[in-house]
Amino acid sequence: MIENETARAAPAILYVDDEATALKYFQRALGSLAPVYVAESVEEGKRMLDQHADEIAVLVSDQRMPGAYGNELLFYAWDRYPHIVRILTTAYSELEHTVDAVNQGQIHRYIQKPWDIAALRMELKQALSLAKLQKEHSQLLREKLLVRQKQAVASRIGTLYTLSASLSGETSFVPVESYLAGALSAGMTPPEPDWLMLDHSDLISSEAFRSAAFGRAVRDHLDDLEQRYAGAEAAHAFALLAETFGPTFRATGPDSAQFLQASQLTEFLETPTSVPVSSQHAFWLACLLWMGKRGAAMQMSSGASAVECRMVQADNALTPSQLAAWVEQF
Repeated sequence: MIENETARAAPAILYVDDEATALKYFQRALGSLAPVYVAESVEEGKRMLDQHADEIAVLVSDQRMPGAYGNELLFYAWDRYPHIVRILTTAYSELEHTVDAVNQGQIHRYIQKPWDIAALRMELKQALSLAKLQKEHSQLLREKLLVRQKQAVASRIGTLYTLSASLSGETSFVPVESYLAGALSAGMTPPEPDWLMLDHSDLISSEAFRSAAFGRAVRDHLDDLEQRYAGAEAAHAFALLAETFGPTFRATGPDSAQFLQASQLTEFLETPTSVPVSSQHAFWLACLLWMGKRGAAMQMSSGASAVECRMVQADNALTPSQLAAWVEQF
């Protein structure tokens, strides 16, 4: 429950205590400062956190309650909702549990009961201000991360074009559109955000080594295809893909097929920089290059339960503006 129903949009405080009088006292003392949720046990406090985590800015929990200690609830909040400022309060001298909670980063402050109301209000004002600063900081990090993710994908698309163009030989067709259309149809998402943990130079170095390994694997697969199937027609690509991808790829006609596992088409663009690209995914690009040398391309689209592909005649080479338009779609 919450004391001020009209102030739900404001940052709220959750107070957890098994003593009903303490809950009422806290609400009367702090209700004018912020909306106040209350709970009478650790389990109820967890449910309140799960239901109202977006609204709660500060968690205050009594330490000694039937069935569980308050620092268990603070650890729960620290693990799942780190943006919430956590405060422990108790009338007992339980330094062992309190020190453990402080050392593990579970709590921001420890307040001894009985409370001094003026001091308590000051502590909660500071906690609400800290929560606001942390929220603003998190928002800035998210915005920075979104920019970094977009830059990462754009850089990988540029690498993809450079690699494909260098391996296409004398043909003017570079199958980047087929590859990118397949990734979009598969619902490609930006790589996981481990970027903020890396120095920029470390990130560039890691990306370079990952891309180089991917490039070598694509080249080796393409060389093998050219040696083994030099005289084969482009339509033989369906048999090659079925051999490599197994039951997750199936032909649906003489010039059409389906990828049943969409993530197989997004790996180079989607996975974190620390994750190497699989040989299977490298074969996919090599097969597109092999087809391109025979004047064919894959037209990719999203189906009801699979990514649809159809063999078509290869178009002219991409222009810089067309490649830029593809980059904007990711």
